[in-house]
Amino acid sequence: MKYLVSADMEGATGVTWPADVEPGTAAWQRCRPMFTSDVNAAIAGLFDGGAREVLVNEAHATMRNLLLEELDHRAEMITGRHKALTMVEGVQQGDIDGVVFLGYHAGAGTEGVLAHTYLANSITGVWVDDRPASEGYLNSLVTAEYGAPVVLVTGDDQACADAASYAPQAQTVAVKDYVSRYAARCRPLARTFADIRSAAKAATALAGRHDPPGPRRFRVEVEVDATQLADFACMVPTVGRTGPRRVGYEATSAYEMIRCFKAVTTLISNAIEQDYG
Repeated sequence: MKYLVSADMEGATGVTWPADVEPGTAAWQRCRPMFTSDVNAAIAGLFDGGAREVLVNEAHATMRNLLLEELDHRAEMITGRHKALTMVEGVQQGDIDGVVFLGYHAGAGTEGVLAHTYLANSITGVWVDDRPASEGYLNSLVTAEYGAPVVLVTGDDQACADAASYAPQAQTVAVKDYVSRYAARCRPLARTFADIRSAAKAATALAGRHDPPGPRRFRVEVEVDATQLADFACMVPTVGRTGPRRVGYEATSAYEMIRCFKAVTTLISNAIEQDYG
């Protein structure tokens, strides 16, 4: 069996506030080994369960956060930005039997440690066919299109609760409990390593490629906190205004849906001014 680990950082062990995940800060440097430990725990558990191959895809910010020199030598890693499927790059190879969402978090506009959807701020909500959509839900639609089930999700307790809505069969591991957006009750590193490893091993029983769902259209809406951000988002062809701070578009596949979403968020991020957003 071959597994893909999509590794985000906000839901990693010990991470609780923005500097912890902001590349270049002292806090980020401190948290990188804990993030790498979570990934290594998942790798170890997958191999404990009989994995043949594990591919890790960095999914946070610059996508250059994990410490390759400390990565379990049995795995390989995609690092760096500008990838066709961003957070789940590699699933399009068509040979992934199970996907791990590691270090994930709750979506924009909901409770959770560092909760957001793609952009740290500015986006206040995302919906797919009128259903609130976190990054986990968005990415699960993409992995399903390639026949790969989500078998394990780690993050805070709110991320695990969110996972129950899009991957109810998956194993979950809460490495911390939500107190506020910038505070959490955290488990020590040794404990989270053991918990993730155990859950990853159990998750291998859920692996196995399935037939992709039939053709489907997706209606996506994105709400932002300032009108000029909606203006910029509408520069993407097919994206239109649905309200003063809300835009929407349709896609005929999850592949198209997530790529258009990335284009929308890129333009939004380039329209943000430092003090007024």
